[in-house]
Amino acid sequence: MEKKLLILLFAISMVFPLFSQGIRDSVFRIEGVSVAAERIFVKEQAGMKQTQVDTTVLQNKAVLSLSDLLSENTSVFIKNHGRGALATASFRGTAASHTQVNWNGISINSPMAGMVDFSLIPVYLIDELNLKHGPASLADGVGGIGGSINLYNRAGWNDKRTLSYMQGIGSYHTFDEFLQLGLGNKKIRSKTRLYHNQSKNDYTFVNRGIGNFDPQTGALSHPIDTNDHASYARYGLLQELYYRPRQEHVISIKYWGQYADRTIPRPTSYEGPDNSNLNNQQDTDHRVVADWKYYSPIGKWMIRSGYSGKQLDYNQMNRVPGLGLVPAIYSESRQNSLFSTLSYSGNRGEDLSYEGSLDMNKHKVGSVDSVSNMAYEGRRNELSLFFAIRKSFADRLNLNLMLRQEWVDGKRAPFIPFLGMEIRLLEGVDLLWKGNVARNYHQPSLNDLYWQPGGNPDLRPEKGFTVETGLEYQQNYGGHQIKTELTLYRTDIEDWILWIPSYRGFWEPRNISRVLSKGVEYMLQIQGKLSDFGYKVAATYGYTSSINYGDPAKWGDNSYGKQLVYIPLHSGNVLMHLHWRNLFLTYQYNAYSERFTTSSNDVTRRDWLYPYIMNDVSAGGSFQTKQANFTVELKVFNLFNEAYHSVLYRPMPGRNYQLVIMIQI
Repeated sequence: MEKKLLILLFAISMVFPLFSQGIRDSVFRIEGVSVAAERIFVKEQAGMKQTQVDTTVLQNKAVLSLSDLLSENTSVFIKNHGRGALATASFRGTAASHTQVNWNGISINSPMAGMVDFSLIPVYLIDELNLKHGPASLADGVGGIGGSINLYNRAGWNDKRTLSYMQGIGSYHTFDEFLQLGLGNKKIRSKTRLYHNQSKNDYTFVNRGIGNFDPQTGALSHPIDTNDHASYARYGLLQELYYRPRQEHVISIKYWGQYADRTIPRPTSYEGPDNSNLNNQQDTDHRVVADWKYYSPIGKWMIRSGYSGKQLDYNQMNRVPGLGLVPAIYSESRQNSLFSTLSYSGNRGEDLSYEGSLDMNKHKVGSVDSVSNMAYEGRRNELSLFFAIRKSFADRLNLNLMLRQEWVDGKRAPFIPFLGMEIRLLEGVDLLWKGNVARNYHQPSLNDLYWQPGGNPDLRPEKGFTVETGLEYQQNYGGHQIKTELTLYRTDIEDWILWIPSYRGFWEPRNISRVLSKGVEYMLQIQGKLSDFGYKVAATYGYTSSINYGDPAKWGDNSYGKQLVYIPLHSGNVLMHLHWRNLFLTYQYNAYSERFTTSSNDVTRRDWLYPYIMNDVSAGGSFQTKQANFTVELKVFNLFNEAYHSVLYRPMPGRNYQLVIMIQI
């Protein structure tokens, strides 16, 4: 009786605070809810906070970008410069470069800027999405002070020959097309995915960046503007080949190529002529990864090699009478990275496992602006050793020790340890206390060091120390399942790198002495079946305090002890999904608190972003014939037509629609 009472009190205490805060999550489409408990007491994950995004979410979000999925389904804050424009991640109140992103085991962070543009990653390409929060990212590599995001593709050995086509038609002249073909048998398999996205992106908005003052009445009005020069187009291919000559050997090679062309709208505060400041950016990406895995009775060997190359061309044009378009900026950047990994993982019985890996990476970049004649080239060589040992004691205690040492251009980086543990509080019940203590560090990006003008070769690496604790609970009740997790964390970061204006007339990066990030993450998920009805409720809430404790003499007195710019203190989401036979209905609620755009957090200035709440709804159905399956879905975004910004002077669209039709053969 006492055991059941303790479980019930824990679940109730975690549910009530959730609904007293603003919350946000995502759209699910569930093909008949399946309730099956997955193990959460696993020694290889002891003390690690991880989020596994449901495959039904990946299917439902296939026509959108990864930035949309993350902002609506996780506690990661996405700083979005506009629909189809640059979107970067802030994980636990850290900078965009503190989130490490891996595709099938190789990093896709830019060695130049150190970050990833999530608007350029279609969800359609992802079979599995995993997030490691904070120091748990050490399992994937260094630099993820905020965390890591891992994208995977899977062979699908049990799939038969498949052919599917998906068409999306949306507001603002938006069209999305996706085609997938799968062929093969139990020994060899091929998967091909093609996609094309384009949009004029010409939505209207109230331009509050410009005010018209009536001298007679004293009234202030704002004009209705159109999101001009904001069109985008993307073309891409993902080709996967898998070969399994014997059950214990798997060889794979994957290629992802993409071309993106987008015009970048001017900020809403711009009042110059229409023929100036015309911005355009083109991104061409090629990524290849090949690996061989050998599964022996006592462990697994893996060899992986990869390549990531990017060409980024940015120009800003002014139309001059008699001369046509004259460039004010014409920048060309090239990035090339090579990755090599050798790893082994094994077990000694069921209670002890170990893992070791050796990683060698090479980066070469170059950038030139043919107008200003500013240019730089940079190289970086990385060598990383990793070892982990995990031990389980009597199904009540798991310990997880991870150690990583890296050398950058031959210089030894700080040694990084991680110690995690979890305790099963009640015998036979998935009610766990989890905790970890760890270090991490992040090297300056090559732009930080060498960009012209402004690069600072004297920058020091950022160093972080994290303490984390929490509770996790999971239980099945007949045809229903509840899963909930509460996490508290504190990360102290020294030598934070920040670009600030200099006396020389341009921005340059500097180290500020300290940033303290601390917060709370909460997750609740309930799902189940009632006769022909399936339901799922998923919610997250995040409290994120990220405070600048830099030297006031360098940074400014008004900024000391204040929240970092663009980091919301509160964020959250709730999803509610109903499924009846072949019909489904989903409602989603997202919320963010105010975000400051100045380091002083001065609310008397106009340069801050007010809180907003977002509501989305979708409904659809599916039916089958002998030859094919058909699914039709209508999505309504920003249901109540709220005016909001994610970035200052970059308006987001009002109420808009999307119709998605999918055919599977």
